[in-house]
Amino acid sequence: MAKQRFGIGIVGLQAGRSWAARAHVPALRALSDHYDIIGVANTSLSSAEQTAAALGLPHAFASVAALIAAPEVDIVAVTVKVPHHWDIVNAAIDAGKPVFCEWPLGNGLVEAEEMAARARAKGVLGVVGTQAPFAPEINYLKQLLRDGFIGNVLSITLVARGGPVQGGGVIPDKKTYGYLLDRRNGASLLTIPVGHTLAALRHVFGEVAEVSAQLATRRSTAIAADTGEVLPASAPDQVLVAGTFDTGVPFSIHYRGGAARDGDGLFWEINGTDGDIRLSGASGHTQMVQLSLKGMRGDEAALRTLDVPASYRTGWPEDVEPGNVARLYARMAQDLRDGTRSAPTFDDAVAIHRIISAIERAADLGVRVSLAEPMPTACT
Repeated sequence: MAKQRFGIGIVGLQAGRSWAARAHVPALRALSDHYDIIGVANTSLSSAEQTAAALGLPHAFASVAALIAAPEVDIVAVTVKVPHHWDIVNAAIDAGKPVFCEWPLGNGLVEAEEMAARARAKGVLGVVGTQAPFAPEINYLKQLLRDGFIGNVLSITLVARGGPVQGGGVIPDKKTYGYLLDRRNGASLLTIPVGHTLAALRHVFGEVAEVSAQLATRRSTAIAADTGEVLPASAPDQVLVAGTFDTGVPFSIHYRGGAARDGDGLFWEINGTDGDIRLSGASGHTQMVQLSLKGMRGDEAALRTLDVPASYRTGWPEDVEPGNVARLYARMAQDLRDGTRSAPTFDDAVAIHRIISAIERAADLGVRVSLAEPMPTACT
């Protein structure tokens, strides 16, 4: 598929409110040499028509099947809630069309493995939206470590905030956020912000060897701000993980549900033989917040700001969300043209799902779980 530009159809785009509207549309428009946005399919034709009119898109498709079948649509972007990924992704693969699917890829490891296997069997490129590794600060961090800024890495500590529940146990609205409270939907504190951050950790430090974990649901209910309803919550709002990378480097992660009261929602520190690097942000959603780097080494007694070189940002959208997504989409276009594999694939998604499955198993059984061992298919 060595085309100059690719036509892309977006499933689940709503003007002014959806993630696709905030991130995908401006990212794709910044990559006009690579992509044309052909149109949108939503749960109804009227919704698609309203979105197409608001965003100036050529087509509003009556159904997902119509979008996938359209000859001008080369790539299908799946930006709907996680439980719907399975049907849409598989339909696109069966039609032989490359897929950009938002993270998490599947509702659990088994779905992700089966979608990745189907894409391989069909020879279709499946790309997953784990864009945190494309943040300039993450890539500069990786380069600093390669350059030996802090010597040999001794350990990694990460404490962060995230998830749908805000102060007072409130979620902004039932329709958008309510489904995140139910762990059966595969979209939770563990799978979304922790999952995105695991992608960044894997990008910088390599594969995870083993984990032990605790998961807790400390808030058993949440209040929907728009309806006043008290909703049950089964998804964990406390995620504690201790583990080791293949290199032997130990790490610890603690994600706490809710937003940080002081706006300081991410503490990620890498301790080395010759110094320390600290990455911070407003929340633990490393894929969608402005990050900052500080470090010290040698005889320095205080952290100093480590400015990311301008070359890491030049030519990309300035806003964090579309900037990171644009860098990922650019890799996808390159891969389709050149046959390379520089964008995160469905197989990369499976690797992250396997870590999450190991965390769940370690927490359920109270044991240390090796990632070298096969994950039981019954693990949820």
